[in-house]
Amino acid sequence: MPGQIIAQPNPPPDPSNLSDSISEYAVQLDTINILTETELCAIQKFRRAANYIAAAMIFLKDNILLERQLTFDDIKPRLLGHWGTCPGLVLVYAHLNRIIKRTNLDSLLVVGPGHGAPAILASLWLEDSLSPFWETYPRNRTGLTKLITKFSAPGGFPSHINAQTPGSIHEGGELGYALSVAFGAVMDNPHLVITCVVGDGEAESGPTATAWHAYKYIDPAESGAVLPIVHVNGFKISERTIYGCMDDKELVALFSGYGYMVRIVSDLDNIDQDLAASMEWALGEISRIQHAARSGNPIVKPRWPVLILRTPKGWTCPKMMHGEFIEGSFHSHQVPLPEAKTSQEELQALQGWLQSYGPHELFATAGGRGVMEGAPTEELLSIIPDRKDKKLGCRKEAYDNFHPIEVPEWTHLGVQKGSQASCMKVVGTLLRDTIKENPTTFRIFSPDELVSNKLDAVFDVTGRNLQWDVASRAQGGRVIEILSEHTCQGMLQGYTLTGRTALFPSYEAFLGIVHTMMVQYSKFTKMARETRWRQDIGSINFLETSTWTRQEHNGFSHQNPSFIGSVLNLKPGLARVYLPPDANCFLSTVAHCLRAKNYVNLMVGSKQPTPIWLSPKQAKKHCIAGASTWEFASVDDGKNPDVVLVGIGVEVTFEVIAAAALLRKIVPALRVRVINVTDLMILGPHGTHPHALSDEDFDTLFTKDKNIIINYHGYPIEVKGLIFGRPAVDRITIKGYCEEGTTTSPFNMMLCNETSRYDVAAAAIRAGALHNTSVSTEAHVNAAYVMHMAAKDRQYILAHGTDPEGTFDTPKFD
Repeated sequence: MPGQIIAQPNPPPDPSNLSDSISEYAVQLDTINILTETELCAIQKFRRAANYIAAAMIFLKDNILLERQLTFDDIKPRLLGHWGTCPGLVLVYAHLNRIIKRTNLDSLLVVGPGHGAPAILASLWLEDSLSPFWETYPRNRTGLTKLITKFSAPGGFPSHINAQTPGSIHEGGELGYALSVAFGAVMDNPHLVITCVVGDGEAESGPTATAWHAYKYIDPAESGAVLPIVHVNGFKISERTIYGCMDDKELVALFSGYGYMVRIVSDLDNIDQDLAASMEWALGEISRIQHAARSGNPIVKPRWPVLILRTPKGWTCPKMMHGEFIEGSFHSHQVPLPEAKTSQEELQALQGWLQSYGPHELFATAGGRGVMEGAPTEELLSIIPDRKDKKLGCRKEAYDNFHPIEVPEWTHLGVQKGSQASCMKVVGTLLRDTIKENPTTFRIFSPDELVSNKLDAVFDVTGRNLQWDVASRAQGGRVIEILSEHTCQGMLQGYTLTGRTALFPSYEAFLGIVHTMMVQYSKFTKMARETRWRQDIGSINFLETSTWTRQEHNGFSHQNPSFIGSVLNLKPGLARVYLPPDANCFLSTVAHCLRAKNYVNLMVGSKQPTPIWLSPKQAKKHCIAGASTWEFASVDDGKNPDVVLVGIGVEVTFEVIAAAALLRKIVPALRVRVINVTDLMILGPHGTHPHALSDEDFDTLFTKDKNIIINYHGYPIEVKGLIFGRPAVDRITIKGYCEEGTTTSPFNMMLCNETSRYDVAAAAIRAGALHNTSVSTEAHVNAAYVMHMAAKDRQYILAHGTDPEGTFDTPKFD
């Protein structure tokens, strides 16, 4: 089906069946003469100028100020960009500038419709927030020419807001996350008010629907505020939006139910007075809520303001073309006149459209005394803040605000070698001490799993931060628990990008929910690292536990290690994946990740008690190296091995150690070297990742020619991809999770996925037999016997519903 057929532009929603009394919940304001004549004229000229630039950016490669009639040669060969959202974004930007200048407000703008980059870039150029970061975009004809002609072209800004856009902390390419990012950014920034524009297309996404609750985690005594503006222009790419089909009563009912005070801004004939009055009211409400909390009398369940801005899609572009509505319809979503390069009718329409803004009244077409050629007129600049640091594009929170945290020394928290301990229980003590040392720059965002994941030691020194819960209201809790991985991830991103450090612990199986969010974030940070004026930020830290290896009590749905592969696919300079084998190694790894900058860190481990293989001192050295031979489990300290056994992950390493102990008894002639890999990135060929071992180091550790049996926590194909390019990979056997699972016993999970000690031992016997004749003579018999032991254990499990006694006792090497 082609685009939706509409009977009129900007079609109104059908009236609802709700009672008219619902309308009493909508905020009513006096909108007469809020702006002076001077302010009104300046705002309207700013809007005209920004809209002109934004439209010109989509179309023009020459004749940028219409100093002659347009010709086909003036039109870009490829017309790229999204016009439909731009007029609304410009409207918001203009009014933010005015109110910042008037009130000295500290503000950022988070733009959900990131495809509206022309509007934001045009506004940034007008307020002269491009040239401090990009010297080739001065506020004169030269800068304006480059801005317009190079947009969405090689060497210019891309079609979406990204890390190259001053003032941005959110790309907005994948819709749904703007609101949660904004709420994360204001946490522990009590001075900051972030205006967040949510498009009505984005509002249909699941992540946005949950993020409306995020204000319930904002303590107004310690944090700033978000002013959401829902931009209802009625259309997506080719269809009406849900919000566009809801009348005012339905929108008021919806957002009142969320807990907001709702103001509808829709008086198109007086939109500037309407929006100015509404913004002043909203900021007044924010100030009232914050003042009460900061005076020690917090309002219980305060109703924060939200603005619903109704303007036509593609406002001010041509009304009709080829018998189709353009303004007020989906036809203006991207390029309203797509054939302007070849159609005389569309070219003339473009000429009239651009001319309607009156560019000769807005820009100096010729230089003069004190006037830069191409510069905007002083009148439209009068609403822009005078101080550079107050401009939306120059706020340091967006690009230079990193506050490194103090990570406590961890070794005194270490556990005695030879004992057993839960990695997560022990890590919880480090997180507890980190919170104590960093009471305003470190937070934990968790989808209601902190206690389940045994990280609850943090509650010795802090609490949760749900402000609607009397038990945690106004207590300064550093833990945000909301059962929405998307909202956790968005808040984590906003918090991190504005200079702080955070941790996202989660069940392993459900981190995949935020896979694409994490990828979008990594794209933003990749571009940030390549943008010279962007300064360091903390790493984004994922802590993955409740893993498939010990999710036997929940079942197949909870058994999914695929998030590892998601991180492996990122740009190597950003990605770090760690699988520490015990609690001491986990302490070292978490301490390192919390100190690290500019990475996406993934740490995978167990919450169940497992052996402590290394002392704190040994663990530190092991983690620095990324992998090492474990002499205690190897034959003759690992010298001259017949076969190499490698464990990558807590439980699968246990099985490797158990296999080594079993082999000592069954095949004492087999010479085994046992290796643990804690930093997954060392495996790749030299040069593929900053941590990848050199060929010489790889051969020294894993041998040049002996068979290698890898027991890996994730999907085997991930390790296969990493080692591709290493010499002689055909000698490597990789075992790992193979999508077998159910509600069963812990050891049966290992048997089901062929990662048990028996599977490893049998593979080791067959591989070792190729190099050791003392082993080869009875290799088949011994391998068959080992697999018989596996079958007997499986029979026991099926008969008794539990693993054989002693299965998880620490293996002994007597």
